[in-house]
Amino acid sequence: MQTRKLGNSGLEVSALGFGCMGLNHAYGTPLPKQEAIALLRQAVEAGVTFFDTAEVYGPFTNEELVGEALAPLRDRVVIATKFGFKVGMSSAGMDSRPEHIRDVAEASLKRLKTDRIDLFYQHRVDPNVPMEDVAGTVRDLIAEGKVKHFGLSEAGAASIRRAHAVQPVTALQSEYSMWWREPENAVLPVCEELGIGFVPFSPLGRGFLTGKMDASTPLAKDDFRSNIPRFSAQARQANQALVDLLGRIGASKNATPAQIALAWLLAQKPWIVPIPGTTKLHRLQENIGAADLSLGADELRHIEDALAGITVQGDRYPAHLAANVDK
Repeated sequence: MQTRKLGNSGLEVSALGFGCMGLNHAYGTPLPKQEAIALLRQAVEAGVTFFDTAEVYGPFTNEELVGEALAPLRDRVVIATKFGFKVGMSSAGMDSRPEHIRDVAEASLKRLKTDRIDLFYQHRVDPNVPMEDVAGTVRDLIAEGKVKHFGLSEAGAASIRRAHAVQPVTALQSEYSMWWREPENAVLPVCEELGIGFVPFSPLGRGFLTGKMDASTPLAKDDFRSNIPRFSAQARQANQALVDLLGRIGASKNATPAQIALAWLLAQKPWIVPIPGTTKLHRLQENIGAADLSLGADELRHIEDALAGITVQGDRYPAHLAANVDK
């Protein structure tokens, strides 16, 4: 697989990473542990070097899974994890106090079976802790060799600037895809100005842009998407136009809708590294195929014109979660 550098940091990763959350968190029945470990190792063998987890996924069990799977391959991979919530639970509220960041780092190092965290994100901006204190704490962890790079997740432009002034931010992680383009307004320009890489999570619209679900697809009660307005049956029906567009473009390129969605993201900037997740080997292989799919200038203009005629229906988060982003 081709590689990319996250901004000016020098951190080089595979052009497509692997979002590990869905292996055992938020999307219904977890993948059996040994199957998940096998899938992660197969991803490495296929060229993926960038893996994303967090203490709140599980909580804790996703880091343990990633640690066990990647420990034998540690020097071949880049592992990102996150801090920022009380007792490892997003429902418990935020906590980015310096002492808590340090506690999370130590616990994550143990669960990940490693001596360093390659990329340590603040999971959400904590309004009660100055960003300078957060960035300064991670700067100290970098000086101690426990962390290699600093990242932010779902942060707004002002917070990015404040953090970067204390400790250079290597990557900003936020949702970004054909059906959520908000980062283009302010965040991507700031990343380009400051030399910060951008890591889109949910680059396939939490599975919707793959074309494998429609308005009638059932969602289990423990599936995070069942609480998202954009995944109501009515919204999915309205948003089918976007999937149909991907299907038409894919047919002309001998590619799947998912591959077109990922190739489009990769074509936006050379420092963008999407992290699709999956629980299936054939989907992993499909996603990886997108890294070799080239969209020319004319094709990108055609896609842009077509997207301009589609209005996506439904909010991407329920209100209580939307309140914590772009701070």
